[in-house]
Amino acid sequence: MKRVIGKIAIIFVAVYALATAAMYVAMLQGPSVFANTMKHVPWQTMMVLPFKPLWMSARAGHVNVGESAPDFDLKSTDGNSEFRLSALRGQRPVVLVFGSYT
Repeated sequence: MKRVIGKIAIIFVAVYALATAAMYVAMLQGPSVFANTMKHVPWQTMMVLPFKPLWMSARAGHVNVGESAPDFDLKSTDGNSEFRLSALRGQRPVVLVFGSYT
């Protein structure tokens, strides 16, 4: 009986470790890939896996205080023009606010 329980425990730990690793790899992907992956994951998974620590590690970023922000392009809300962050470099201070409204 102890052998059976031991094997079940080993399988459980292996499945948990693989699921955690798979979630972390998904979190490292871009937003669209991550969203596409998460739409197939049951909500109960968030209660079982260490979602918040994985997220904080995967999305920690690589910019340190004092470094320039990575350049990026954004379309205007009306879609008629584009905005490039580097176009404002050296002209005036820029505040970046990122959020999700979904």
